[in-house]
Amino acid sequence: MSRRGYTLAELMMVCAVLVILAAMVIPTAKHSVKRHKELELKYHLRTMRTAIDEYKKAFEMFKFAVEIDSEGYPPDLETLVEGVEVNNKKLKFLRRVPVDPMTGETEWGLRSLQDEPDTDSWGGQNVYDVYSLSEGVGLDGSKYSEW
Repeated sequence: MSRRGYTLAELMMVCAVLVILAAMVIPTAKHSVKRHKELELKYHLRTMRTAIDEYKKAFEMFKFAVEIDSEGYPPDLETLVEGVEVNNKKLKFLRRVPVDPMTGETEWGLRSLQDEPDTDSWGGQNVYDVYSLSEGVGLDGSKYSEW
């Protein structure tokens, strides 16, 4: 009489192989997720910095009204979203303030032109630069707040 099925030893061997394969895949998947978030962070920083530069360029071309000590930079990120009135048209620079993929918030660190380049406190005169408020460290070993 022939019995069909697997022995306990065969089942244990299959389970061991699956555990070894999972142990190899999980760290790679975590690494991949972190790399994706870092690429998203770089993209959002580049988008906001480009919008800040476009605002400055528009100010220099059209000379719309800004605060005296702003040097032509936006007063906050919301101004880039709301836009400015130029020749009876609304000129917008961002659709929305992006979410920081590292913190999950729309809050970003801001620097004004008058601040020191490496400061983590915003003087409030204008928005010259943005950075992540995350305390994390990237795959390259640098802090996200320094990107």
